[in-house]
Amino acid sequence: MWNGADTRLEPATTAASADALERELAWLEQVLQARIGLHFGQQADAGALARIPVPLLDDGSGYAGLVREAGLDADERLVLALALAPHLRPQLLDILCVRNSTLDRGFTEFGGCKGRAHTGFLPTAETAAFMLAGEALAPRFAAQQLLDEDRPLRRHRLLQLQHEAPGEPWLHAALQVGRDVLQRLVTGEVRKPDYGSGFPARRIGTRLGWDDLVLDADVMEEVQSIVAWYRHGSRLLGEWQLDKALKPGYRALFFGPPGTGKTLTATLIGQAVGADVYRIDLSMVVSKYIGETEKNLAQVFDQAQSRRWILFFDEADALFGKRTATSSSNDRYANQEVSYLLQRVEDFPGTVILATNLKANIDEAFARRFQSLVQFPMPDAEQRLRLWHGMLGHTGRLHADVDLAALADRHVLSGGAIANVVRSGALAALQGARERIGADDLRKGIAKELRKEGRTA
Repeated sequence: MWNGADTRLEPATTAASADALERELAWLEQVLQARIGLHFGQQADAGALARIPVPLLDDGSGYAGLVREAGLDADERLVLALALAPHLRPQLLDILCVRNSTLDRGFTEFGGCKGRAHTGFLPTAETAAFMLAGEALAPRFAAQQLLDEDRPLRRHRLLQLQHEAPGEPWLHAALQVGRDVLQRLVTGEVRKPDYGSGFPARRIGTRLGWDDLVLDADVMEEVQSIVAWYRHGSRLLGEWQLDKALKPGYRALFFGPPGTGKTLTATLIGQAVGADVYRIDLSMVVSKYIGETEKNLAQVFDQAQSRRWILFFDEADALFGKRTATSSSNDRYANQEVSYLLQRVEDFPGTVILATNLKANIDEAFARRFQSLVQFPMPDAEQRLRLWHGMLGHTGRLHADVDLAALADRHVLSGGAIANVVRSGALAALQGARERIGADDLRKGIAKELRKEGRTA
């Protein structure tokens, strides 16, 4: 999807992409004209289609690279070109807009659907079947199989099928190309998806490193297991032949009080393995309308399916909470929602990390399916001192009256709370026109944090 970034492509790259797509679209046009000629008896040579030469893709364009990467055959390339035509050359499909004069409507066998604003022909799976097979059933079945989920076009997320009306023929589904795929086909670049209603997740990162993360050795060992799986999971399933015993993907639950490092750990895992970490925005996912929550989550899982993203669900109990006894239709739909999420998480071939403040709030069916249950406890006095030093020790902004060891020993605070105290103390010093943070500044910040948690200093 577009993210507004400035691309400034090299002219040679743009020219190579345009040339490859020009040849592909010209090929598509020849095939469509030949198919329609055969269909209406204007052309009697059934071998004409087979003699239309398939364009060579021996350049360095983004389109050629994607075709090679996905391993598309000639028929799959034609279907992809058909789906691309409305975006690149919409008038090419006008030939399919011819009307049946007897019935005063379009030809059913051509498929196609209407857009809300687009006035041209939008192809469906039926259009692809007609183009490849005409009315012959055996090749029609073969064409339909090209659009199965486990075939390259959909396995690599090059195409999506949009079914608008349940119960209608399966081939009535619209052929859709995602904006991110279109961008790569045109320019060879892969862009990050936009945050918004169509993708309710934000990419998160950090400037910190593992040295800034203060965790017990046992917790760190669990975290490193996630890193190891990300790096070596495919090897274990393939080379070590453990695919019969193990499912693809990794599911971890981080639980513990707020501010203990759950989000930071998720971002550091992504940093360590070179993967993007996307935090799901629950405010845009959870909906009061039946079926909308599942639809919103599907948008994230579908886009992440073939990518190496790490999906991070913060405050996950809002989505993955315990199922309840069914006493109303609302309870039944809520339980169906949890069941759907359970299935999507379990089937997801990538890494999913759920974070919650209270492990007991997570449905037990989820907990049984996690490979790691990682507890993030409140830091002890020694760890708190490391946190204080890590945030303030290097700044040279501490007044001589500050005793970090005493603060760490006396006040039980999480790393997030300590960061809030540091911010509050620094602001107080600046407001007082002082160049150093004093003990009183930090004491006031600590009192503020404790009040937020219902405690007293």
